[in-house]
Amino acid sequence: MPTLGVDVGGTFTDFYLIADDGAVSVYKRPSTPDDPARGMLDGLTDMGARLDDVIHGSTVAANAIIERKGARTALITTRGFRDVLLIGRQTRPKLYDLSPQREPPLVPDALRFEANERLDHKANVLEPLDPTQVESLLDRVEAAGVESLAVCFLFSFLNPDHERLVAAAARRRGIPVSASCEVLPEHREYERASTTVANAYVAPVMTSYLSRLEHELKQRGASRLRVMASNGGSISPAAAGRLAIRTVLSGPAGGVAGAFALAQRAGYDSIITLDMGGTSTDVGLCPGRILERSETLVGELPIRGPSVDVLSVGAGGGSIARLDEGGALRVGPESAGADPGPACYGRAVDPAVTDAQVALGRIDAQHFLGGRMIIKPDLSVKALERIAEPFGRDPIRAAAAVLQVANANMERALRIVSVERGHDPRDFTLVAFGGAGPLHACDLATSLRVSRVLIPPHPGVLSALGMATAHMVKDLSAPALLTVEANGASTDHPRLSSLNNELSRRGRDELGAEGFGLEGLAAEIILEMRYAGQSYELAVGVDSLAPASFLPLFHAAHHERYGHSDSSRPVEVVTLHLKLTLPSPVEAMGSPAQHADSLNPLLTHRDVWWNNACLNTSVYDRTQLSSGFTFDGPAIVVQMDATTAIPPDWRAQADDVANLILEIT
Repeated sequence: MPTLGVDVGGTFTDFYLIADDGAVSVYKRPSTPDDPARGMLDGLTDMGARLDDVIHGSTVAANAIIERKGARTALITTRGFRDVLLIGRQTRPKLYDLSPQREPPLVPDALRFEANERLDHKANVLEPLDPTQVESLLDRVEAAGVESLAVCFLFSFLNPDHERLVAAAARRRGIPVSASCEVLPEHREYERASTTVANAYVAPVMTSYLSRLEHELKQRGASRLRVMASNGGSISPAAAGRLAIRTVLSGPAGGVAGAFALAQRAGYDSIITLDMGGTSTDVGLCPGRILERSETLVGELPIRGPSVDVLSVGAGGGSIARLDEGGALRVGPESAGADPGPACYGRAVDPAVTDAQVALGRIDAQHFLGGRMIIKPDLSVKALERIAEPFGRDPIRAAAAVLQVANANMERALRIVSVERGHDPRDFTLVAFGGAGPLHACDLATSLRVSRVLIPPHPGVLSALGMATAHMVKDLSAPALLTVEANGASTDHPRLSSLNNELSRRGRDELGAEGFGLEGLAAEIILEMRYAGQSYELAVGVDSLAPASFLPLFHAAHHERYGHSDSSRPVEVVTLHLKLTLPSPVEAMGSPAQHADSLNPLLTHRDVWWNNACLNTSVYDRTQLSSGFTFDGPAIVVQMDATTAIPPDWRAQADDVANLILEIT
């Protein structure tokens, strides 16, 4: 069945179609920020392809939070805790800012309501919840014109009865509701409240968007829509609407999943990913596996839930270059986006990173987006003249400086995910993708002393490839909150076993209700553990629920992370996570490389600026590179979805699955 992955980014929308016979078709077009679905549907019309299974990566949830364009949301919480969203953890991220400004909470003061109910830390009811009070609170919610409701009571992760009572009453009235016992049944009241409120805030927006999209896709013959989740797997539209907050990092997750799969097939297990698009750059480290984290920040809000471990910085092809009040050059985080875009698009006057690449000759107007999109190099030069004063009024020197600043921003992020976490970048292969990643990869690799760069066959749409081949994943969790002594038993812990069985039953039921078969279903158990008395946990994957089996794994993980461990101390098991995975019907495979000796990939030669020198540079057609073809820099490789820049002192070779392997000479 034809499978299509679609990644809607801030600047471009990418398409990766895998036909029944394994043939691949790719496409790329500008996004439509005012209506993301329109750009996606227009692209499907342009491709004219037959569809069956569609996997979609969406920025709708993240954008709704960042731009504060979600539903009008109310919160019902335990009396005395209505200000938890304001108090938070009392952290000061900008310690030396004399005039710190905080984003207002998603739920304003007037829409935060208190219920007279209370549980203790062992889930015992101290004050029962009166159903008549619930109806009174919901009357006030409806009178306020609320579009969505969040419910978060103290210790509800241990006893959800009160939350379920409110949620059931709200649903009888037709009020969309997010209860913390359904969204995040875990301890830490602030993170749980923040995540539940964020889910309530974006769920109506996401549900409306997906309903419309699913209807339009069915009109075009698609049989099923899936949505990319932040954990690198896909979920059903129903799950994405109900747990919309799980999709906030769907684009970066798809990129890491696709990059790791292709790199493994090429024989490289340890990689650093560089995903540079038009708006931002996402970097991640995969030391033989895709790393996950349990919490991320979206619009300064902590969002808990499993997600691929990536770090995002505001450096993309559309990042705007400017001179600050002191005359220093700044690049980003503001982006020109898809509209108006960089100056070379003809609708803006401020220079962007793409304009710098155009002015230096590395992006050719004839090959941009396969020649379908007209760009004007003279407008890039004119825009760069606006910031050229500190550079002798030379737009070429200004362009080189713009790239240096953008690269410094990305290098800082790459060092955070590698050096600052105890990994030597020289032990990894840099996998560069996104529309702009291959243009900057070699310069960044040189700065990090990485000797090898891998450019996938279709780097500009790799995130869409990751989505097209994503497994169906169901993440579930339950609080354990138990202490295991150092001399733990060699048999399964009864409470952990009971929790695991309950989560497994629930997950299988949900998959069946969403229309998925269970053939090939795999389960992974992850325990969040800490030494008794500690405040934060480590997530450890386990094969057995017997303490004698999982305690040594925790001690080893603690020693790896912190440099010490103590096998004589009791360990607290805080949360049990269960990840259920259904394999994708298609695999992430590189395109078979061509072997014809008659192919002539050399298109032309042109002048390109490299390190303040204008050099005669070879220009190659990526589609004509045969297996084993080798060439030296300086060179430019063009294709529809991206451009690759190969500086002097670098050598390139096409491998057997059409990857481009770049190595410093």
